[in-house]
Formats: sequence, C-alpha cells, structure tokens
Amino acid sequence: MKTNATRILESRSIPHEQITYDSSDGEIDAISVADKIGAEHEQVFKTLVARGDKTGIVVFCVPGPFELNLKKAAAASGNKKVELIAVKELLPLTGYIRGGCSPVGMKKQYPTWIDETALLYGRIYVSAGTHGAQILIAPRALADLIDARFEDIS
Repeated sequence: MKTNATRILESRSIPHEQITYDSSDGEIDAISVADKIGAEHEQVFKTLVARGDKTGIVVFCVPGPFELNLKKAAAASGNKKVELIAVKELLPLTGYIRGGCSPVGMKKQYPTWIDETALLYGRIYVSAGTHGAQILIAPRALADLIDARFEDIS
C-alpha cells in the first residue's frame, strides 16, 4: 500500500519503513496502533492539528499516551492560545482523515512541532496517511523533511 506520505519519502530517498496492520476493528488511536504493531506506546506519535489565535493552523506530533499541552503548544508556536480543530475541518485542511493524519504530505505545509521525547528514539512511528499504515522514521529525518521543530509540548 503506497500512500502520498510514502511516495514523498521515497522520492526524496529518505530512509523509512512502512508498517501495515489490520485496522478493520476501528481501533485507530495511537495506543491501539502501538499494540497492533508491537511498538512502545511512547514511540507511536499522533498528529494533531490546531488553530492558533495569531498564526492560524499549526501541527503537533505527540506520543500516543500523552496529551498535547495547549499552553506549551501555544508558547512554542507563538500564540497566546491554540485549540484543536474540529474533526470536520481535518480533511479539507490536510487531505487526511481522523486516525490517518500524517505530518508528511498535507495539502499545505503548516508550521509543525514534534514533542522532544521523539529524540529519545532512533526511529519513531507516525501515520502513513491512512488507517492501517504507519511510517517508521528517524525523528530528525522527519523534522528536516517537514521543517519541524522539537519542543516540550506534552
């Protein structure tokens, strides 16, 4: 299964692996995905899209068991306040659906932050852009590709 995200990685010769799993049970949260692929919960990152009061759309990648700290996210992104967007806005803004939102290959490259805990791992998992597929990639390679910064946001 090739996704837009994996096509981008391949076209730029960025080392990665695509991991597929059965998502037919509807369990698409990061913890369930980690269990299905045999990964540490903290190594599977969910991609969250928010709106800042000053900057507009911003993207945050945080480990599955953690919550995005909205105050830290606002400070990191130069906003006074950020709020997660409504699920109905996700597809029009990013081209991705809930549970299959990848930080790679969104319709537009939004300012992105990755929780600094990603640097504890040689490689992390992020969505490949659909249910049933994850990308295993070095955090710095991911950050370089999407021009993301590492920050304490969870």
